Amino acid sequence: MKLAKVVGTVVSTVASPIFEGRTLLLVDLLEPDGREAGGYLIAVDTVGAGAGETVLVLDEGTSARQIIGAPHGPLRTVIVGIVDAVEGPAAG
Repeated sequence: MKLAKVVGTVVSTVASPIFEGRTLLLVDLLEPDGREAGGYLIAVDTVGAGAGETVLVLDEGTSARQIIGAPHGPLRTVIVGIVDAVEGPAAG
């Protein structure tokens, strides 16, 4: 799993049926201390996350498809949680 910040919404006029009725969000990856890690992902939102929120991202295809309930299809990344706080030595 990875930490990320929601920075936008992705809109597509043509998409695989697995994405119908689902929100795609653009997220920037974060280090545990909140700094930008470099890189981004497009993830299916399963928790109602919004712009500016820190989220927990699952970036493992089979697990992501299990969460959505679709064993087949072009899905790799899902948002599985909204982060309230990160505590510990790495968090600063």
